[in-house]
Amino acid sequence: MTRAIMETDKGTIHLELFDKDAPNTVKNFVDLANKGFYDGLAFHRVIPNFMVQGGCPNTREGASGMPGTGGPGYKINCEINPNKHQAGSLSMAHAGRNTGGSQFFICHSAQPHLDGVHTVFGKTEDMNVVNAIRGNDRILSVKIEA
Repeated sequence: MTRAIMETDKGTIHLELFDKDAPNTVKNFVDLANKGFYDGLAFHRVIPNFMVQGGCPNTREGASGMPGTGGPGYKINCEINPNKHQAGSLSMAHAGRNTGGSQFFICHSAQPHLDGVHTVFGKTEDMNVVNAIRGNDRILSVKIEA
């Protein structure tokens, strides 16, 4: 099982990635992390009791473009699977089916209305860190452990 360690302004988030349930989504996240894509990006969308969202390159210091609208320059397909949106679920953000790329979110609490719509591809138990994140807090780095 693949794991990721996300260092943020508010602490460390240990992520367990669901290789078997969302192999292409996990591969995409791992590839972007290994390239340093996420390093320095902001959590541009934070909604209390809902989720924290990051992964938009337009939030990089000095970048142009509206935060929340950027991606890696390509789109990936959804991989809907049996995993539910629970507290700590890591899921792909998108602007419609099969339009994901680099943006992801971590749920503060169960969000059943997202089940079957977004790809859950991991989870964390580090809810103290997730709950401490505020808008524009930064992802310092994402490291992958196989």
